[in-house]
Amino acid sequence: MEGCPVSFVVLIPTVKITGVPQFMCRAGIFPLSRVCVRLALCVALCLQPIAAHAGKDPLPSWQDGETRRAIVSFVRQVAAPESPDYIPAGQRIAVFDNDGTLWSEKPVYFQLLFAMDRIRALAPQHPEWKTQQPFRAVLENDMQALADAGEAGLLELVMASHAGMTTTQFETIVSDWLATAAHPERKRPYTELVYQSMLELLAYLRDNGFTTYIVSGGGIEFMRPWVSSVYGIPPEQVIGSSIKVVLEYRDGEPVLVRQAEIDFIDDKEGKPVGIHKFIGQRPLLAVGNSDGDLQMLQWTDAGEGPRFMMLVRHTDAQREYAYDRDSHVGRLDKALDEAGQRGWTVVDMKRDWKVVYPFETTDNSQTSRVTQGD
Repeated sequence: MEGCPVSFVVLIPTVKITGVPQFMCRAGIFPLSRVCVRLALCVALCLQPIAAHAGKDPLPSWQDGETRRAIVSFVRQVAAPESPDYIPAGQRIAVFDNDGTLWSEKPVYFQLLFAMDRIRALAPQHPEWKTQQPFRAVLENDMQALADAGEAGLLELVMASHAGMTTTQFETIVSDWLATAAHPERKRPYTELVYQSMLELLAYLRDNGFTTYIVSGGGIEFMRPWVSSVYGIPPEQVIGSSIKVVLEYRDGEPVLVRQAEIDFIDDKEGKPVGIHKFIGQRPLLAVGNSDGDLQMLQWTDAGEGPRFMMLVRHTDAQREYAYDRDSHVGRLDKALDEAGQRGWTVVDMKRDWKVVYPFETTDNSQTSRVTQGD
């Protein structure tokens, strides 16, 4: 088809590095029909938003230091097609612990606080709990007695508060609790106590072709109702501890009923097992914050080719909490030693993060507007 000569520039996306497409410009003079001109204009218009995104910082809450540079360097290494260590997108698996890695875990794991609230709500149906430990400790808010009950006591609380209902009912209970409950110290909803820097990291990895998973010792059905809206991770990409469920028929309808029996513990040695069982691939990147994540990082590190292992170290007592080797919750001891020996990346929360929680950015913005008299 003949047409008049039209000079134009075509932007061809060639490489995607760190979530930002890089462009190669090719200019030429071609005889184009009106249809071709319109097509060229459409291509240019479609690419404009991508080009505008090119200058955006994907990790604005991370300080420009060694930790941030290590993350960016690894992503470029495995996601840039021209890299000798390029890994196809389908193999770019990233796994994250949840408690203490993606959201806070003090003063105790949030799921335990949920279980305690459930025990209080169910107490009128169980008068025997007034004298029976560990339930008495919960009802009297005796944290020392609760700690003395140990893992067996905590497991008893979880079984009493998490079992005996359908999976749909449990999902509703969790969602309702998160919508109304507040952190005992921060006085904010628990889903606001997620780490802004980690939200950015999750998005940055997904923009670069990674599939992000949660691999947590917490309950899988406690996490599934809310992780999609908070982290952008769909429920099928959550691996966690679970209790057994059985199929029953109620009023002629099939339902899954939660049993007071452990099915799988996704912690320590269980994390690599869960990854193998439910993902079927060894991760390229693994992030945790405690000794409970050590085996997951070891499993990741043992794979061939480039790998990235990272620990979040809680060092900011003012904005969050400061703890590691001596903490009863989220103890970071053996994993911290191994990180030093193996050259894993360790996030220093106080040093590496400009903000901890998302609401800090909003609060700072509001303060700035008031100061400026807007």
